[in-house]
Amino acid sequence: MELITAYAGACAIGLVLGLMGGGGSILTVPLLVYVMGINPVLATGYSLFIVGFTAAFGGVQNFLKGNVAIKQGLLIAVPSFITVYCTRRYIVPSLPQIILDTKNVTLHKDTFIMALFAIIMLLAALSMLTKKETVQQPDTNKEKTSYVRILPYIILTGITMGLVGAGGGFLIIPMLVFFGGLSMKKAVGTSLLIIAVNSLTGFLGDLHNTTINWQFLLSFTAISIFGIFVGSYLHRYVNEKQLKKGFGVFILIMACFILSKEVFGY
Repeated sequence: MELITAYAGACAIGLVLGLMGGGGSILTVPLLVYVMGINPVLATGYSLFIVGFTAAFGGVQNFLKGNVAIKQGLLIAVPSFITVYCTRRYIVPSLPQIILDTKNVTLHKDTFIMALFAIIMLLAALSMLTKKETVQQPDTNKEKTSYVRILPYIILTGITMGLVGAGGGFLIIPMLVFFGGLSMKKAVGTSLLIIAVNSLTGFLGDLHNTTINWQFLLSFTAISIFGIFVGSYLHRYVNEKQLKKGFGVFILIMACFILSKEVFGY
């Protein structure tokens, strides 16, 4: 039963990536941890692989349709994938098993990672639920913000992605829209390729530190890839505004569940 639930979730991960250009890891990590019982550190590494390969297929689809901006994508992808790799290769393994130990509070590594992941989910949910819809302008390929000013944000995004195993689509898309001057359609397509590069590079950092169950990981990823093709097909038929609101409510509930379980023990 757990395996059936996990594979159904794998398909849902692909659907979300195909429909929205991000959000796959928001489903992946809780599914691996709470349904499959996988250690959070290993789950975040698996998430990078699953989301990375799934996003790659979606990114290629968008590239063939002309919905990928190579220049803007590389400006964000290069510094972020270096940061993600370094985070997975050096920072995550060096984190102590007990992050904080006081008379009143003991914070374990696994709890820290899942709590941080829940906070990222809360931010993503609030972004989806509160962001006002605007009329999209045509592509201008004009920088909206100085690259030097946005570089620290890119690096911080990479560190966050590395720590929690997230693809970071909800962080990357605003950068492409406001820094790169892209339309939402091109921002979504470009974000998929950036997510793929970042996630798979981050996973390479894990190969030095963990033992991988390749049979499970590859079968899970294959189902997720199938889901992204279905999601890309359905994208033209769904109401994007309602989809974002509904998904925002869902991940808000998931974030509260993770925080209550990890922090308060409920």
